[in-house]
Amino acid sequence: MQKYADYIKKIEIDSLWSGKKHIVWELSPRVNILSGTNGQGKSTILNKVVKGLSAGGEFPSHMLKGVRIEVVPEDARWIRYDMIRSLDSSLTQVLGDDETALRQVLPVIRGGGGSLLDYQLYHLQRKYLDYQVNIGNRIIACLQESKADEAQKLSQKKTRFQDMVDELFAETGKHIVRTENEIRFTQIGELLTPYQLSSGEKQMLIILLTVLVEDELPYVLFMDEPEVSLHMEWQKRLIDLILELNPNVQIILTTHSPAVIMNGWMDSVTDVADITS
Repeated sequence: MQKYADYIKKIEIDSLWSGKKHIVWELSPRVNILSGTNGQGKSTILNKVVKGLSAGGEFPSHMLKGVRIEVVPEDARWIRYDMIRSLDSSLTQVLGDDETALRQVLPVIRGGGGSLLDYQLYHLQRKYLDYQVNIGNRIIACLQESKADEAQKLSQKKTRFQDMVDELFAETGKHIVRTENEIRFTQIGELLTPYQLSSGEKQMLIILLTVLVEDELPYVLFMDEPEVSLHMEWQKRLIDLILELNPNVQIILTTHSPAVIMNGWMDSVTDVADITS
């Protein structure tokens, strides 16, 4: 049976680049924010760790040479994780010459920009459907066992997710359609797909959906400058919203924005210089 880690305790990198900069970063189980000027290696640190986890979350056999992580519990050999990147790119840059994937994805996201954000939303829609089926089956099982309170509790996270999205998108008059299983929006009587949202709205929706579909399991959420495209008020609420959807998530993010830490997360900030020797 695969034993999954609850969180990453420490990241150590022998050399960040060209034989220089030894990194030792002791992590909190919940929120870890890496700051520093451009060129200091914030994104490189995250990328080196995530690249080693790309084989389904198994480690340490897949870690890059010179990159090590310590986890809790110590004997875990798998880790659930997601990586959210702020920089967008075209779908052809993401999929290259994979014509089968392009034929599969492009008709679905028609009306959007055909970008990496759209591609992420496409896959999250599938995960969201799976999540709802799983929750629905568990609700039925609870009701069959006369556990109505547990059944109601199971439905609350999806409802809270929908409430969050409506609150965040309220200024533009967009509301999530609650009678459909796939994500859809209404705006002044018009039906919209997620691919028709603005870049900032797509980015926020991706983050919240990514967290929701992990279904409160312990896992690590890596985010590289997630505040890009998000306006100030969303940046301020970002961490709190993530933790509300899944209190068992460990957040590891890089940022340039003071707004991200405004809601009491100053103590969670580490400067790259402080973990470098």
